[in-house]
Amino acid sequence: MVRVEEGMFARSLAGHDKDRLYVIIRTEAEYVWLVDGIARTLEKPKKKKIRHIQVIHRFAEPVKKALESGTPLQNEQIRKIIQSEGRNRQEDRDVESRCN
Repeated sequence: MVRVEEGMFARSLAGHDKDRLYVIIRTEAEYVWLVDGIARTLEKPKKKKIRHIQVIHRFAEPVKKALESGTPLQNEQIRKIIQSEGRNRQEDRDVESRCN
């Protein structure tokens, strides 16, 4: 079984949101609740089966700390974290393609 924790990044593998990057804010049995701060806000997270996501074993540290401490999160904060992660992942792919 894949390790899934609140605060981890995840990418949708199925549905109309395929390939979209999210942050996991809640886990329960075979489901996770995902937010991106834009279409899926903290007030209306996306409920998705774990088998329909690719878990990225990297944490959105500010989100993880806020969830652990009970500090309120803001959609703007999540948007910025996801944008930063998306840029980092694109840079990683660019480096890999130049090395091959």
